[in-house]
Amino acid sequence: MNNKMKWIGALFLLVNGQWVWAATLPEGLVWETNDQDPQFASAKALPGGTFNMFVDSFPLTFRTVGPDSNGAFRSYILDNQLRLISFHPNTGNPIPSLATQWAIAPDNQTVYFKLDPRAKWSDGKPVTADDYTFGYEMMRSKHIKGPWFNNYYTTEVVAVEKIDAHTILVKAGNPKAKLDLLNTTELWPQPKHYYTLDENWVKKYNWALVPTTGPYVMTEVKKGKSITFSKQKAWWAQSDRYNQHRFNVDTIKVQVIRDRNIAFRHFLKGEFDSFEMLLPNWWHEKANTQEYKQGLVKKVMAMTDTKQGAQGLHLNIANPKLADINVRLGIQHALNIDKMIKTVLYGDYQRATTFDSGFGAFTEVALPERTYDINQARDYFAKGGFDKAGPDGILQNGKGERLSLAITYATTEHTKRLTALKEEAKKAGLDLELNLVDGATGFKVMLEKKHEAAWLGWGGGGLYPQYWEFFHSDNANKPQTNNFFNVADKALDTLIDTYGSEFDTDKRAKLSQQIQQRIYDLAIFVPGAQLNYVRASAWRYVMLPEVPATRNSPDQLYWPMDGYPYSSGGLLWLDPKAEEETRQARDAGESLPSQDMVDKTYARS
Repeated sequence: MNNKMKWIGALFLLVNGQWVWAATLPEGLVWETNDQDPQFASAKALPGGTFNMFVDSFPLTFRTVGPDSNGAFRSYILDNQLRLISFHPNTGNPIPSLATQWAIAPDNQTVYFKLDPRAKWSDGKPVTADDYTFGYEMMRSKHIKGPWFNNYYTTEVVAVEKIDAHTILVKAGNPKAKLDLLNTTELWPQPKHYYTLDENWVKKYNWALVPTTGPYVMTEVKKGKSITFSKQKAWWAQSDRYNQHRFNVDTIKVQVIRDRNIAFRHFLKGEFDSFEMLLPNWWHEKANTQEYKQGLVKKVMAMTDTKQGAQGLHLNIANPKLADINVRLGIQHALNIDKMIKTVLYGDYQRATTFDSGFGAFTEVALPERTYDINQARDYFAKGGFDKAGPDGILQNGKGERLSLAITYATTEHTKRLTALKEEAKKAGLDLELNLVDGATGFKVMLEKKHEAAWLGWGGGGLYPQYWEFFHSDNANKPQTNNFFNVADKALDTLIDTYGSEFDTDKRAKLSQQIQQRIYDLAIFVPGAQLNYVRASAWRYVMLPEVPATRNSPDQLYWPMDGYPYSSGGLLWLDPKAEEETRQARDAGESLPSQDMVDKTYARS
């Protein structure tokens, strides 16, 4: 046999005395890139300075996979790790990131990527194909204790192979349309030189400062108090077209303040540079202090056209009471979401009717809203056995058990919303018990499935709705999965499996609608509110582009990291001249011209 033998796009090589397969590039590939879409950062941006932020709880781990990793702080880490490609936040087109070019094979299942040879980890080591083949091995390993990743890298991504040091192929589990295929295959690398993959992996790397490919690295950690990110000097990708004039600040300091009201006082003292104000009571009521009146602090609101993640009440049907669909349907009609939006949320939000929305044809817009209806709720509760009113007006069943629902939630600001729902639910004979748990700890309670009902929202990331992790029986009655409903429904499983393997976009959209219809029929989720804007306050020296947000800007207007899947963050900068002007005006008790604005560039028509 010859030392080299060509075999259907592969090489059969003699390595260390053994014949092994090695992938090669097939003929006829059409390589693509994108250096034509418009830049979206401001050429006026200035480098330097420290940007001060806060979070309401310290993360339970710095790992991004495995136990307790799926918390809010995860985005600070992952949004600072570049993927093979990204998506333009205004056009939605793929744009280069760690890969400079990509080519889709005729099977519509395999994508070839050419890695940027300049790419480096933050410790100076080069990013190579080995970091992707190792990452594939790592994500499939039981050592990471990450069932979602184990499944995804077994069913959705079925191969990652090295062509040469800077060329790889990634194969999806089934053929997909172009954007869907690119979204599936644009993976993160994992630093092979850094990790040791063994049974101690979870514990060993719980607080590890893993090398990054993005602009910032964690440089100081004060457990329970603060985390500091520092800009890499001469970051390798800074001059790339879509990174220019972004990631401008030298340092990002994230402090832990568990009480938002206390955090606001720190903000007004100038200890934080921005303060997110999606919540209506903050925007309408609290953003009215002397600092605002003097023009020292500004209010900025930008309309967006983002895909909406689910927000609402997740019913855990492993609970015997909630296993009865009549009780679940009664709960649907006992929650006065519309009144809560109108009063507590000042009418700023819209009522959601599906688990996800804003995905075009993938969203089932015809689902009827289950309105607040006391009589209808009581009829359903009676069918579920709760047909007698107790002395406090709450319904009871034949055993004398009260109709109560314990709601676990992790955001203090949502107490007022849930209190409004509680008062209305009483009229339907339902008692809501409100259990506020600290942010990261509260999410852990939900992941461990220790809740009766969970009130929370999910990010709207991704090009298309994701269902397997939330609704497939593979994730039911298992800790550390996102199936908070513990639903295991054969009809739903079949639809989700078919959705995952369907190539035709139109057929896939129809399947998505059917999945949303089935979720609706099971009555396991009570849709809450959705919004199509970002808004925040900031000191007047914190600057944004003339159009302050992109079409797909995340919830945080002043987000200093990149953002997934759309590369939309890192737009802010600090103006030292404006900072000195602000300081002088504050010391002198003088006013400055207002910088308040509402931008409607991307408002939905």
